[in-house]
Amino acid sequence: MISATNIFVKYGDRVLLDKINLVIQKSDRVGLVGRNGAGKSTVLKIIAREISPDEGTIAMPNGSTMGFLHQEMFLPKGKTIIEEALTAFKEAKALEKRIAEINEELAERTDYESDTYNNLLVEFSDISDRFQILGGATMQAEAERVLKGLGFKDTDMQRLTDEFSGGWQMRIELAKLLLQKPDYLLLDEPTNHLDIESIIWLEQFLQTYPGAVIVISHDKQFLDNVTNRTIEIELGRVFDYKAPYSKFMELRQERRELQQNAFQNQQKVIAQKERTITRFMAKATKTKLAQSMQKQLDKMDRVEIDSEDTAAMTITFPPAPRSGQVVVDAKAVKKSFGELHVLEGIDLKLDRGDRVAFVGQNGQGKTTLAKIIIGKEPSTAGDIQLGHNVSLGYYAQNQSDTLQPNLTLLQTMENASPPEMRTKLRNILGAFMFSGEDVDKKVSVLSGGERARLALACMLLRPFNLLVLDEPTNHLDIISKEVLKNAIADYDGTLIVVSHDRDFLSDLTARTIEFRDKQLFEHIGDVNAFLEKRKLDNMRQVELKEKKSSTATATKKELSKEDKQAQKKLQRSVQYAERKIEKLEEQIASFEIKMAEAGFYESVDAEKIMTEYKQTQKELETVMEEWENLAVELDAFE
Repeated sequence: MISATNIFVKYGDRVLLDKINLVIQKSDRVGLVGRNGAGKSTVLKIIAREISPDEGTIAMPNGSTMGFLHQEMFLPKGKTIIEEALTAFKEAKALEKRIAEINEELAERTDYESDTYNNLLVEFSDISDRFQILGGATMQAEAERVLKGLGFKDTDMQRLTDEFSGGWQMRIELAKLLLQKPDYLLLDEPTNHLDIESIIWLEQFLQTYPGAVIVISHDKQFLDNVTNRTIEIELGRVFDYKAPYSKFMELRQERRELQQNAFQNQQKVIAQKERTITRFMAKATKTKLAQSMQKQLDKMDRVEIDSEDTAAMTITFPPAPRSGQVVVDAKAVKKSFGELHVLEGIDLKLDRGDRVAFVGQNGQGKTTLAKIIIGKEPSTAGDIQLGHNVSLGYYAQNQSDTLQPNLTLLQTMENASPPEMRTKLRNILGAFMFSGEDVDKKVSVLSGGERARLALACMLLRPFNLLVLDEPTNHLDIISKEVLKNAIADYDGTLIVVSHDRDFLSDLTARTIEFRDKQLFEHIGDVNAFLEKRKLDNMRQVELKEKKSSTATATKKELSKEDKQAQKKLQRSVQYAERKIEKLEEQIASFEIKMAEAGFYESVDAEKIMTEYKQTQKELETVMEEWENLAVELDAFE
């Protein structure tokens, strides 16, 4: 296991990590969540020992291996994709080379009875066995399988890595890590440059991964499908939940509500005691009792409510000026980049108020068509027309990279602003969580999420009635994505959104256009309706679904006698814990009724009841934790 103890990190006056402790077991599936800038990537880099904390230690068993997918990485040039992927099999490749050398030497030698010849045979046997253990015989096929799962085609295997964009190079790096199968796999935003089908493939791969996985992601569905534990980083502290993301959100809300209720109840108790103490202090005969009560009050363990980072940007798209009925009319549009044909004679018509999602594998032309529509890329053939009075708002997937790093935030906004908006720029920046001295920061010091927010702020300076968004959620944390989604839902113009984020696209559009094989395939409904229909269209997915279903059924039917006994025992334990929780909650409610009675703190039983009340609360906490652990174990059987 990995053990992080008392990790403390401070940047200037800001404490990023305040003596946090973490233990990662070898079979854990951990989702690392929190706001942009909370310290998630810093934690991964500390675990990977790429940076050192100001205080604290990291311990890991000797011989354990670790793989780390960064947000920023650089591949060496001059290798084909398959050659680069096969570097994951470094030891196997070295053994393969040595096996070839020994074979060549054995073919030439004739001293069959000599010790050196015998030693050569022993070495050949040993390294051949090791080569098989490492999967050397199948490494080419395995590399191709993983690369295809991440979206590469057979025709891509012999292309140079130099020919691919940063997003595709990230896929090559990810493929290498998956092929290496390290004991601890650290992934920082692995889905940022993946399309929906590649994300689904990666989910399935990680679900059966033999080692531990720690992943940072803002894709809630990906986290739910991959993780069984969630660690939240918030305001320098960590909160650990043995649950995937959606369940974590429920448990988090319950924890905060329990804290709030406990705090309010304790404040009532404290106020009542303080009033009693004040009255008793005024009477000479009860001064000693008042002093005793004051000592008890001073020793009371005060309930604290965990601090919460509730900061969120405020987005309101300007009202859309009225356009003509037809907003986009594309006919027989073709697009080629040299010998590479991306779009072949496609037609597309958008009416005023249409809300459309572009989905499909990367490289199928989604971004290309978006750029052709807004006039940033010419078509090779065909005709595309924008309707009467159409005004454009465009957010590119690399929009934040186009910001000039040497400018301040305020200067960036001024350069993008029409004259009539100049007086409102500081307020707009404030709405995007840039306040006070933040406006004088240089763009170069901003995090990825902060740059994305600034780029969005620049886009809102002018009104538009055709909004084209290309991967707008990259680098945004989950709260910011929700804010953006709600703003888009309220936007009253025509919408085109290119995204691979299923949760973000859910219920956001009325049409889903799939890009596949240089053509457009239209589906009525949002992304969920599209995915459901694709399951019916794609027999491989249907077979996979049926296989999983039958396997699950078989597993359920073939539970061993010992497993069935363990399952029944867990069910009884869960039911017993639930009854005990109900009983304890009733006792606590009964105590609180007594404590609320007039004159309670003057009664002879007050101290005894308060002691029992406190003990019962602690017992409830213990039973709640036991119940949660038992319920998780029972879920594994069901």
